Amino acid sequence: MINRVSRGRAFAAVAAFGVASMVLAACGGGTSSTESSAAPAASAASAAPADSAAPAEGGAPVAVSLITKDSTNPFFVAMQEGAKATATEIGVDLTVGSGKAEGDDQGQIDLIENAIAQGQNGILITPMSVNVNDAIKKARDAGLFVIALDTPTDPPDVVDITFATDNCLAGEAIGQWAAGKLNGEKAVIARLVIFNDRMVSVDYCRDNGFLKGMGIDVVDPKVMGDEALTGTYATGAGGDYEIVCLEATGANEEGGRKGMETCLSKNPDINVIYTINEPTAFGAAAALEAAGKVIGKDVIIVSVDGGLAGVEAVKKGQIQATSQQYPLRMAALGVQAIFDIVNSGTKPENTSADGTFFDTGVTLCTDDPMETVTSAPQESAQYCIDNAWG
Repeated sequence: MINRVSRGRAFAAVAAFGVASMVLAACGGGTSSTESSAAPAASAASAAPADSAAPAEGGAPVAVSLITKDSTNPFFVAMQEGAKATATEIGVDLTVGSGKAEGDDQGQIDLIENAIAQGQNGILITPMSVNVNDAIKKARDAGLFVIALDTPTDPPDVVDITFATDNCLAGEAIGQWAAGKLNGEKAVIARLVIFNDRMVSVDYCRDNGFLKGMGIDVVDPKVMGDEALTGTYATGAGGDYEIVCLEATGANEEGGRKGMETCLSKNPDINVIYTINEPTAFGAAAALEAAGKVIGKDVIIVSVDGGLAGVEAVKKGQIQATSQQYPLRMAALGVQAIFDIVNSGTKPENTSADGTFFDTGVTLCTDDPMETVTSAPQESAQYCIDNAWG
């Protein structure tokens, strides 16, 4: 489905390279963007020129496609809004599209093909899986600058650069927090991930990061589920652990509810729940409450994303700790980067500890900070609400 949307300048994003803050301000004026949602209609997409689009070399405006995994997850909705705001501010002709849902590789491939056919300057993409790698290579071979957002490609050099949270550290932080909260109590663990039929970097990095943060040995950091199901965790006071389940949820609320119900049927004594994101955590919480569990007393829930609804849930005690990401920042930096590359040849440089991506930062949000947390700064739920997206 494709439609043309005329947008006012509701806010402008000003991004600087480095782990910079994004400043939001109201402005006047207007622009247009094209929004598309997966194939088969994606091949018919066409960009509507922004009223104030700045010309690239040869007089045409800088043209960029933003391709997210879906257009319903609040994280990707926020990313789209951040990209639109920056495109409006600096004058980029932006096309926004997405897969139909998590796992829609072909939808993303069709949108990449569309960007190539239009002769666009660049692509910003939250890559679904390694199955889109060949299409990304084709785009780069055609001269498009391709930037991954949020989800690093595997291998990293499939794209020109990645703007992302260090998902491994985000997972480690909530694992360290969980171990500290347990303080030696046995951990009976449920893990609610995205997929069980493929390995995607954001999935295995957060999940295995969580285990590493707890001090549980991880066999292969790119594989989920190959660790010992029982043993000891080493972080903090340390103690015994038992892994009850590893359930695919599609990273949505309904999947979280069903996954948690399955886990509880295997062992009703689960006391630690790792969730891939906050929509999944909400579904898990509903299942736990339906089973008569008191969240924060009988069980603890940890997650990743840091959207407004998620950090409000931390404040209410529905989630005990979550790692906050900054999708608006990722998107703003991405749009600005392609604009700068086209107009001045200036390319961003990687800033992560391992030198493979541009780290946009992570904060652990909790009202019960733990000394065991070393992978990210800890801030209160209110601080994270004040800095939340969505």
